[in-house]
Amino acid sequence: MTWKQDERERLLRILASATFLIFFQAYMVAPLIPRLATMFSVSEERIGLIVPAYMIPYGIATLFYGVLADRIGRRRVLLASLTAFIALTALTATAQTGTQLVMWRLATGLGASGVVPLALSLIGQLFPYEQRGRPLGWLFGAMAGGMAFGSTVGVLAEPLLGWRALFGGVALLGGVALILLLPHGALLGGAGTGLELKTVRAGYRSLLGTARGSRTYGYVLLNGIFHSGIYTWLGAYFSRQYHLGEVGIGLALLGYGVPGFVLGPIIGRLADRWGRRWLIPAGLGVAAVAALVLAVPAPLIAAAVAVTVLSLGYDMTQPLLAGIVTQLAPERPGQAMGLNVF
Repeated sequence: MTWKQDERERLLRILASATFLIFFQAYMVAPLIPRLATMFSVSEERIGLIVPAYMIPYGIATLFYGVLADRIGRRRVLLASLTAFIALTALTATAQTGTQLVMWRLATGLGASGVVPLALSLIGQLFPYEQRGRPLGWLFGAMAGGMAFGSTVGVLAEPLLGWRALFGGVALLGGVALILLLPHGALLGGAGTGLELKTVRAGYRSLLGTARGSRTYGYVLLNGIFHSGIYTWLGAYFSRQYHLGEVGIGLALLGYGVPGFVLGPIIGRLADRWGRRWLIPAGLGVAAVAALVLAVPAPLIAAAVAVTVLSLGYDMTQPLLAGIVTQLAPERPGQAMGLNVF
């Protein structure tokens, strides 16, 4: 391995760490909603807005970060977004009311949403197509691990540390990731291509106007709806079906991120070796079987295993579809991946 390849691998691991922290922070709050409602003396429905207040701006802003990166350069936008994530996560810990907490979450969603799509587009620049499966597996594995450990560790650690310390700790670790990232600025990309804003609409038309583009983004959308639609309600499912409390739900959901966290790079290598056209249909089938198990009365252990298998289905589909997206528009990678993440 040459020194350039070695630097590329170090950069990949730093970006994976930052991705893990962003998703850890995003998912650690949902199991804490009952406790936060009590602390701020508001209803669970009202404090529950901290989830959509983060996720909706996050999703919308990804469309703009990619275009902005293509225009002024990926390095500037990625570092600015990571810095915003760190600062706003730290400021969230200062919230004194439920409304303040919701507003800080909204701002964090807007600020943090540039890191992941730009990291994914960077993979498309640093690795040839036939080698992208493994590095994309690292990033999607970091997402899955952040989701799983965030929803579990958050609810387990909060009674010991307090919710403010959780946000402060994530901000501190994010700062470490930023410091480690700075020496690799050259690999992040220099100046942008000067993409004119008037061409943005034409860019989206070109991405969705071809049969391959519309088919790929269609699969990404439907697969995302399927998995997010199930995952969103798993907490209520385990509460109503098996009468689990917060800790029990967190442990049951831990399995959702384990396959991606452990097997993400391996699945990516298999995609590079065997091709995506075999693994993606298999992943759809695996996820469908898991959903069927959850749809019928089953023992608790079977439902927990089904959650893990459902996660495996995600890891065999969405990262591999992202690999295809990196090929759709090499001249505007940020815009292509921003649409994918959105």
